[in-house]
Amino acid sequence: MRFHTRKWVKPEDLNPNGTLFGGKLLAWIDEELALYSIIQLENTKIVTKHMSEINFRSSANQGDIVEIGIDVVKFGNTSITLRCEARNIMTRETIITIDSVTMVSLGIDGKPHSHGKTAIEFINDRIKTS
Repeated sequence: MRFHTRKWVKPEDLNPNGTLFGGKLLAWIDEELALYSIIQLENTKIVTKHMSEINFRSSANQGDIVEIGIDVVKFGNTSITLRCEARNIMTRETIITIDSVTMVSLGIDGKPHSHGKTAIEFINDRIKTS
């Protein structure tokens, strides 16, 4: 799992129990999955099509740092399927796992658009050296 983003749990991120609100965590995850997909598919028009079962395993408290990790499961013709894990750096516990999230690449008409990608590309792979 490649961990890309860290979020600091602030007072506005808490639920009435004083722990990280699950909806806030899911918003962070959805944004990170979209950004990752935009970079991989080189298209800013990306939508979340499907999320598999979401498994909440632990929580986080104010002041904790949450780290979001993503792995590519597969590339489709117009989509990329990812899996995700968020963990609490302070307690070293997994907070949430999502085994499958499908992100779809759209064309200018707003309909699914073939992206032509078949493997993960890293930024260094795209930079041309002289």
